Amino acid sequence: MTVYNFAAGPAVLPKTVIQRVQKELPNFEASQMSILEVSHRWQPIVDLIDDTKARLLDLMHLSNVYDVLLLQGGATLQFTAVPLNLATQFHRIGFIDTGHWSQRAAAEAEKLPQLTAEILASSREDHYQQLPVWPQIANKYDYIHLTTNNTIEGTAYHTVPTTALPLVADMSSNFLGQTYDFTKFDLIYAGAQKNLAPAGLTIVVIKKQRIQQLNLPSMLAYSELAAKDSALNTPPVFQIYVANLVLQWLADQGGVEGITRINQRKAARLYEFLDQSQLFTNSIKASDRSLMNVPFTTGEAQLDQSVIQAAAEAGLMNLKGHRSVGGLRASIYNAMPEAGVTALIDFLADFEAKHK
Repeated sequence: MTVYNFAAGPAVLPKTVIQRVQKELPNFEASQMSILEVSHRWQPIVDLIDDTKARLLDLMHLSNVYDVLLLQGGATLQFTAVPLNLATQFHRIGFIDTGHWSQRAAAEAEKLPQLTAEILASSREDHYQQLPVWPQIANKYDYIHLTTNNTIEGTAYHTVPTTALPLVADMSSNFLGQTYDFTKFDLIYAGAQKNLAPAGLTIVVIKKQRIQQLNLPSMLAYSELAAKDSALNTPPVFQIYVANLVLQWLADQGGVEGITRINQRKAARLYEFLDQSQLFTNSIKASDRSLMNVPFTTGEAQLDQSVIQAAAEAGLMNLKGHRSVGGLRASIYNAMPEAGVTALIDFLADFEAKHK
């Protein structure tokens, strides 16, 4: 039986990448040492890190006016690090509230002394079933923060909103899975465990001009992290190695543009089924639907659980919705093959036919 992993994260990786990891794991670069045990200061690993950063900027069509930091601590640590490094003039951040993770980002920023986190727009009253209307924004914020894809709620930005102020984006759940004009962002951060690598690696892409010399704890100071090439402590070498392989795989798919077309096709097929279904529904505004995370429900918790159980028995794993919203959720990240979406649609159609 073929198994498809629809988990929201840690998420599915390309099979060819996993096969290559399996092959190279005992003997990296003919060293007779595993990638799990080599030093980050060994020249092949230094070269690997440099290559990973270069590949990343190339796929995002960003020049060397940006730097890439390969960090730890997840996006959650960046909820603190970004304000400390960037909110240095007005000490005020404008947040666009599109769900759980933008709320978390604002709450963490608000904990910092002498810093104000202000919600400028929210779709909370709409139960986050659509994105909020972009507000008129006064020139009194150090930056505007948005979450480009909402893993739990199933919404996403498909274009970059227009603003004269610096933009910061949490792209954790659609990083490199959707085309944007990345040059419109001053800083992008993302946990790698959705579209890039196993959990343990966090990407920060930042304009070099935004890196300031500040008196901050070393592990939170972008200036110190950049100066030490992200190696103030031992970096997550294995995760960076896997990320490099995934970046190579992504280039073979036609880059971010190519994988976006594939993701659009996968998502469109699943949404088309849900829209015509008499049993399953997706309540998200069509223009704001995520390409990565598709929540849906039968409307009955017990029946939802029956779907989840039957799906797992059919090899369709991790379809349970987030605990805060219930229902079901199919996460169809870059590495989810189209065959997996076909299998899911066929299963749901069969389940519906049996439960009319």
